Amino acid sequence: MEVDNALNQTRKELETRYDFKGVGASAEWSGEKILLKASSEERVKAVLDVLQSKVVKRGISLRSLDAGAPYASGKEFRIDIALKQGIDQPAAKKIGQIIREQAPKGVRSSIQGDELRVSSKSRDELQEVIRVLKAADLEVDLQFVNFR
Repeated sequence: MEVDNALNQTRKELETRYDFKGVGASAEWSGEKILLKASSEERVKAVLDVLQSKVVKRGISLRSLDAGAPYASGKEFRIDIALKQGIDQPAAKKIGQIIREQAPKGVRSSIQGDELRVSSKSRDELQEVIRVLKAADLEVDLQFVNFR
């Protein structure tokens, strides 16, 4: 939902900015991906910068966007952007390993589909796990949800 709002804001800015007039710049959904188009490689990179700034303003981490390299398609250049949803298996295993090594002993973690569930009897231990994971430099965007 927030990515859709950021994409709509990007479209509005592309229509109003003078440096995007006449270059065929556009940003739109293409199935599950976002497709950016422009007449030159520099312009399509500028469209990507506009989209990234709008995404950050909406409170979404740039780690959740997987932007490809610009490629030529006919007379225009394009960039495909995939949205990362959930945690893939290698990243979940890496996070589970960090939890086992650095978190308190009473904490258990389990991989359930595209999420990692951490459980403990103590809230303080869970908060310690959150602190450890925020301190670790991971390539995925983490969201912490409490189901108590």
